[in-house]
Amino acid sequence: MASKIVLVTGANNGIGYETVKALLQSTKATYHIFLGSRSLEKGKKALEALNTEVPNTKSSVELLQLDLTDDASIETAYETVRNSHDHIDTLVNNAGASFDGEFLAGRVSLRECFTKAYDVNVAGTHVLTYTFIPLLLKSADPRLVFVAGLSQITQAAESYFPTPPLPAGWPKNVDFETIGYRCSKTALNMLMLDWNHKLKADGVKVWGAGPGFLATGLGGLTEKIREMGGGHPSIGGDFIKDVVEGVRDSDVGKLVQKDGIPAW
Repeated sequence: MASKIVLVTGANNGIGYETVKALLQSTKATYHIFLGSRSLEKGKKALEALNTEVPNTKSSVELLQLDLTDDASIETAYETVRNSHDHIDTLVNNAGASFDGEFLAGRVSLRECFTKAYDVNVAGTHVLTYTFIPLLLKSADPRLVFVAGLSQITQAAESYFPTPPLPAGWPKNVDFETIGYRCSKTALNMLMLDWNHKLKADGVKVWGAGPGFLATGLGGLTEKIREMGGGHPSIGGDFIKDVVEGVRDSDVGKLVQKDGIPAW
């Protein structure tokens, strides 16, 4: 059986890397995976690590340079894939960025904290998806996954984890800020719903996939998140693999959680 073609964005570390690793270790199917990475250097290091960690896989992985803030980079990536494959079976929109820590450190303005996050997490993801749809629609079983954060409105109304309670007064002393990132991820949930609507007649299975509170390299806060109980990114990688391989097919069009409960 031919390998399934998968593109994972932001796959040189964190959940993206662990998703590629989980797919390479799969016993259900073989894959040819495009490992999307903004940095070629980091992407090459990720490939070397995967070759060491999963030496006997029957699947294959290929580095694809991809910068979601650069339309030319997205077009070049599309042409690279199109020139070697006539379709892709799954697009995993994993790449994301957070600048809240940069704001707290005084390295970006409050406005930049938000606009930079939206540029990557929403606009860049949307442009990439729009660009690759022609290849996705040629698959016999097209799948589109948007990796969500702790960002659904219904959840935030009940618990604002991981941001702790704050005392009255101004300014607020916030040492773990997430609002720019979380707002952008909430917008990404809307993007998922819209793509699900647009592609329903085409038979594309679309999800938002929430892997949970994990200690990834996002925003340079790995150690802080570990201290707060964040799990290993491999938890997210295994969860995304399950979505790709059909475990959550009954929840198409929803934001699904790794604990099995659809958010909406």
